This record gives sequence, structure tokens and C-alpha cells, in this order.
Amino acid sequence: MDTSDPDIFFNENGVCNHCIEAEIEIAKIRLSESESLKKLNGLAEKIKRDSIERPYDAVVGMSGGVDSSYVAWLAHTLGLRVLAVHFDNGWNSEIAVANIRSVVETCGFDLETYVINWPEFKDLQRSFIRAGVVDIEMLSDHAIMASMFELAKRHSIRYVLSGTNIATEHGMPRAWVWNKNDLTNIEAIHRKFGERRLKSFPRMGLVKSTIRRNFSVRYEFIEILNLANFRKDRAMEVLEAKTGWRYYGGKHYESVFTKFYQAYILPAKFNIDKRKVHLSALIRNGEITKSQASEELDSPLYSEDELRRDQAYVLKKLSFSKREFDDIMSEEPVAHSHYLTDAKVRSLLKSAAKKIRL
Repeated sequence: MDTSDPDIFFNENGVCNHCIEAEIEIAKIRLSESESLKKLNGLAEKIKRDSIERPYDAVVGMSGGVDSSYVAWLAHTLGLRVLAVHFDNGWNSEIAVANIRSVVETCGFDLETYVINWPEFKDLQRSFIRAGVVDIEMLSDHAIMASMFELAKRHSIRYVLSGTNIATEHGMPRAWVWNKNDLTNIEAIHRKFGERRLKSFPRMGLVKSTIRRNFSVRYEFIEILNLANFRKDRAMEVLEAKTGWRYYGGKHYESVFTKFYQAYILPAKFNIDKRKVHLSALIRNGEITKSQASEELDSPLYSEDELRRDQAYVLKKLSFSKREFDDIMSEEPVAHSHYLTDAKVRSLLKSAAKKIRL
């Protein structure tokens, strides 16, 4: 990590705040193999008891990536009855679709696919690109979470199993992302730059998201990989051997748009290379060495031919001309807070929720 994160700081030994924080957080989830197995089995038994009269024990959102696929496999090994949910936002790669099918069929899970209204989602993505904000992917992340909870409600499922984890995801700078649940920000940007009315886009507003993430009233959101001593390299080996799952080349590159966003838009417009975060996390997790990470960072994010192909595809799908898109890319970035946001109110609600839980 370096000062492309504007808030980074280093101690007297040259260790950055992300590693200092990660050391504390990772220590909380590091378990012996026997402790991990005991906690996972205990969780599975609790889920089964609470769901005995329900059609499913848990819902798992699946993208075809390693994290969500391994959550599904882990749930399978624990004997849970899972409803697998895939959010199709129109950007699936062929390998992502194949991975979802392979894992679901191997595990014997039911699969429900939520297909987004493409004209609406296209208008939202165009709006965020035109707005100049950094976190274009918050649109998918928000809709995935909202649709997953709605499907859990529809099927009377109490438990939502997430692939979010500390081991391989800790350390994302706050300046590089925005709160995925900030529906106020999404709607404000769309009002300014959008061209069509939103009718069916999955939404989860301030109060609902705060209650769902902070209180286990009707649902429990469980980051199960934090109990499993999760390692990406071992998870990939298991998935490849047991299900025929295949790797797609980069963190979240199972999506065509996400790959273009992370490998071109972020570095070209915002001077952000997310590989620094992802590789740093893998170093801390003991999966790669610092020299191996440096070698990967020295390699280009895109080959010329691959970039030309992906850019042409993305611009055509989003109805941007090359000139219009290049003009947008040359403009100065704009902070999410330049538009209306629920950040202050959310902070107050989170503080209140914390006090109530105590």
C-alpha cells in the first residue's frame, strides 16, 4: 500500500495503519482447526434448529467467484439446505455462469436467479459514470444485498450467509469506496444524471439496512468465512477438485464490467489499483510473499488487445461513444458527498444501535 490511499499513515517501523488494524482483526478470527470445526458445526446445528419448519436453512448469494462459491461449498459440507441466489446484472462472464452451475449442481442446491431490469440498471451505471464518483460498483452491491434479503423474506429464510471476510478483504481504503447501503446517494446521482424512472431496482433504505445489519430481528447476516480460517488458495483448490470450478484471473473479474472498472476506470481516472489491497491481504494471510505481490503489480492490468476488446464491449452496451467516454474520463473525480447522502444520519443510527446492543 502507498499514498494512493490519501488517509494512509505509517508508524516508526514503516508499518501502515491497514496492517496494524489487520493484525488485531485477524487475531480475533484465527482458530485452531478443531476450534474452527467446532464453531462451524455449532453454527450449522443452530441454523438447522431454527429452520426446521422452513423450506431452507439459509440463502447464499452467488457470483461465480471464489468467496461466494466457497461459502456454498462450506454450507454443503455442513449439511445445510441452501437456496442459492444469483443476481444477474447483465455483465456475467461465461466462466461465472459455468462456475455457478457447477457448484450448485454439485451441492444439490436450488438456484433462483434475480434478473435486473437492464434499461434501468444501464441508466444507473451511465449516471454514476457521468457523475464522476469512485464507487460505481455500489449499484450492484446495493441491489445484490436488497434482492437477497427480499428473497429471504419471500421464502421465509432466517439466515443469510455472506462471503465477506477479514482474511482476504481487510484494508480497503475508505476513500476508494462508498457505503453500499447509501440509497440516498444512489437516488440523488440518478436524479441528476438519469434519463428514465426507476421502477424495479432493488432498494434497501437507511432504516431497513441499519436494522438488518445490526439486529437479528427477522434475519441473521453471517460472515461464515471468518469462522473457517479462510484461505483463497486452498478454497480454489477445493472448488476445482470437487466441483469443476475455474479461476477467472482476478478479484471479482467474474464480471465483465467489474474487470473493466477495476483494471481501467479506477487506475486511469482515480489513480487506484485495487490489486494493492487484494495482494496485501493475501500477504498477511500467508498465501503469497511480498516479492510475489510486487511481481504481479509490475505486470500490466490489461494487454492492449484485451483492453480494446473490453472497452468496445462496455461502451457499446452502455451506449457511450468513445469520445464521450474519454471526455468523462479526463474530468476531475467528484466525491460522493458532493451529492446528497445519508452518511451523517447513518452514523447517528449506527451509534444508537451500538448503544442498544450494549
